[in-house]
Amino acid sequence: MKVVNDIIEWLVQTGLLSVLAIFLLKQLKPILDNKAQHASTEQSKALWTLLEQVADMAVTSLVSQDKTGREKFDEASMIVNDVMKKQGYKLDSKTIHTAVQSAYEKSDLTPTVNTKEETSNGK
Repeated sequence: MKVVNDIIEWLVQTGLLSVLAIFLLKQLKPILDNKAQHASTEQSKALWTLLEQVADMAVTSLVSQDKTGREKFDEASMIVNDVMKKQGYKLDSKTIHTAVQSAYEKSDLTPTVNTKEETSNGK
């Protein structure tokens, strides 16, 4: 046991232990940074998935209401914003509008309007 203590004391006194610690930290830093980036990416994916699900539900719930498309879009955006705030996420309006627009475009319940065909047929 005395030999182990002597070796540790020698490492500390010579500064070799500090150099070894710095070397290990420099070697591990890229690995730790990569793990942090991966965790951030996974968290962003989970947030976007939740946002898409909430937007889909909001759009589906408003399809049969007797309102204009703009009114439905605005109400769906408000619903999504409220739900996300209650979940603890503060999102900007552009992100919310993008999610709601995407939900409308994906929904089988909303009619698809092709403006290119209408304008070319009208000419």
